Amino acid sequence: MPLVTLVMANGPGYPQGSADHRYEMVATLTPGGHLDPDAWLTDPNPWPATRVTRGAPPRQGDVQWDEHTGWSLRFFPADGDAADAPLHALIRHAGQLRPGEYVTIQEPNGVDFAYRVVGLG
Repeated sequence: MPLVTLVMANGPGYPQGSADHRYEMVATLTPGGHLDPDAWLTDPNPWPATRVTRGAPPRQGDVQWDEHTGWSLRFFPADGDAADAPLHALIRHAGQLRPGEYVTIQEPNGVDFAYRVVGLG
């Protein structure tokens, strides 16, 4: 499974994007470059994801699929955080995950940001 790296391309407060804000996830893609729900459903292992933001340690999580809401990234509380429900970032308008393509991600606070696929390896 390839490591997909997404870097913030733009959004509120970041009109030029930010290389300090990114998501990395290991996922199975269809031949057309889309996240593969059938592969996710049959894989007994979670697909790992990492959320990197400026000034904070990387947050570990996993990729989730729901037939009603689609794809999301679930991140677990870090050491010292309240043991609340995990944070979810919804992957909206994913399209093809190929270098140079864009993905819209709704952050856990409900704000949409555009991310550019910068790595697929």
